[in-house]
Amino acid sequence: MRKSANIGVAGLLFLLAANQIPAVESAPEGVILLHGLARTTRCMEPMAEALRAAGFIVVNQGYPSRSTSISNLTAYLDRALDDPALATCPRIHLVTHSMGGILVRLRLTQGIPPRLGRHVMLGPPNQGSEVVDKIGDWAPFRWINGPAGQELGTGPTGPASLGPARLETGIIAGRWTINGGNSLMIPGPDDGKVSVERTKLDGMKDHVVLRSSHPFLMKNREAIALTIRFLQTGSFSENHSSESKEQE
Repeated sequence: MRKSANIGVAGLLFLLAANQIPAVESAPEGVILLHGLARTTRCMEPMAEALRAAGFIVVNQGYPSRSTSISNLTAYLDRALDDPALATCPRIHLVTHSMGGILVRLRLTQGIPPRLGRHVMLGPPNQGSEVVDKIGDWAPFRWINGPAGQELGTGPTGPASLGPARLETGIIAGRWTINGGNSLMIPGPDDGKVSVERTKLDGMKDHVVLRSSHPFLMKNREAIALTIRFLQTGSFSENHSSESKEQE
């Protein structure tokens, strides 16, 4: 009996070596993209295309960012997680721009869905934005940004209240702006919407600063390359250093 069993195993190994039985390959990992406030899925398409080329299955999830509160928008993350395209993915990562990252953080305070992996945040107002503090009550701001935009201030009920990172998180901040008026309201280096300092989050694994403005971070070639690297390795650096860095 032992000899027969050994022959069976040997035969199986021979067939595998001869490509008679296809080897089982691991399923590709998934990525959910969430755009920012007053944006659409279109702005995330360059990122989506690059991620697909890197071998990920991508769901570029839209949501009506200007129509309701952030708490009501969290359902769109669950909708993306239920997308049939991700059904066989062993892990599902997240890439978010601006308020999309705050939507995720709020949803994760309710519990972490299974299979979630790493999270790359682009220009997130993790500790709020002084711009909202100063002009959030203005009628034009409310009209452009809706209820959710008014929730992104630096006060005690803003994004800073959501606690530390709950996933393996890498953050890409910008330090260049096309909106000098906004920058006058923000202390320190900023991207025209949020300061570099206020993008940071307790428990983050990596942080990098690029010479890019807030509206273009998700299309920045270096940001896209760094996003793919973090999703693959858990670090923005080739040597896997986890220190905060600044790129020219």
